[in-house]
Amino acid sequence: MAKITKEQYEFALARIEELLPLVDDNTPANDRNAIELTMMSDVVIDYEKEHFPISKPTVAQLIQLSLVEKNMSQKQLAQEIGVSQSRISDYVSGRAEPTLKIARLLCMTLGITPAAMLGY
Repeated sequence: MAKITKEQYEFALARIEELLPLVDDNTPANDRNAIELTMMSDVVIDYEKEHFPISKPTVAQLIQLSLVEKNMSQKQLAQEIGVSQSRISDYVSGRAEPTLKIARLLCMTLGITPAAMLGY
């Protein structure tokens, strides 16, 4: 496939905005607007994968995000998994990486998948 230009990307974004009101869950897959919407979406996805790659979150970011999602403080997490609050602070700031045992407890307590914790 040819490389997508910025102009093609911007055109596709604008066209998606025009097509969205015309297509809903009841629109047949063979409808020309539905087909064009899919094609324009593919252009946007391909361009964004190349120009705006999303990196995997760090262990520190995973812990921070999970604490917010669970509405849990670092102190609460420390008590839950049996480490000091300063240790949790080290993990959240990225100053330290948890041991395998602590990583397992973090995964179970915060609902983080082991794969995400390992960076996969």
